[in-house]
Amino acid sequence: MTDRHEAIQKSYKQLGGAASFYDGIITRSTLSGKLLDSVVWGLDAEKAAEWVNDALAPIPENFSGKLLEVPVGTGVLTMPLYKTLPTAEITCLDYSADMMRAAETRAKTLKIANVSFVQGDVGALPFEDESFDLVLSLNGFHAFPDKDAAFRETCRVLKPGGIFCGCFYIADRFARTDWFVKHFYVPKGFFTPPFETRGSLYTRLSGLYSEVRVSSVRAEGIFCCRKQYEEERLCS
Repeated sequence: MTDRHEAIQKSYKQLGGAASFYDGIITRSTLSGKLLDSVVWGLDAEKAAEWVNDALAPIPENFSGKLLEVPVGTGVLTMPLYKTLPTAEITCLDYSADMMRAAETRAKTLKIANVSFVQGDVGALPFEDESFDLVLSLNGFHAFPDKDAAFRETCRVLKPGGIFCGCFYIADRFARTDWFVKHFYVPKGFFTPPFETRGSLYTRLSGLYSEVRVSSVRAEGIFCCRKQYEEERLCS
């Protein structure tokens, strides 16, 4: 176990008392969260830890560049990580003011001073072209109504050579999850079709990035790719 992993686990325990229903599902820190993880997503503790670790693995332990997280949600997974990156310049964006307030509270609880929060739309990011060294997106793209704009904007604000990584729900990998998404998550407005498959996600990302990697843990699609330099695009 790495020092960073130990620090993150310690921070999760600090935040445990503030866990919401959503947080409980993401971190398996509540009985209802464990039940939904198992029934809807087919995840036990080992599989749940696997997708989180794989999604966050592309962020170097000594990262000191500019990072954008969109959407930040409640920050339950990432604030503990950001506590281990004191020299990074981190910007967190979310459309939901309520979600963002929860994330800000977590940052204050953990005494993280290098994170700023911006309310905004992923389809029209309020940042200049090529502003960030790394863009992270955890469990957001399956909910975005305009996915084309979201993919376009996250690529636009990333510097050449920068990393785009994260995870979200993908279809056709776990039938039980697909059923719940179709009959509950979509009608409730939690998820917005159309949804990527593992193959279509690879194809989409390959049209924007180089060194594309796509994997999955049950219905969680996990991706990491690098934005090409201009000279690489011209030669391809």
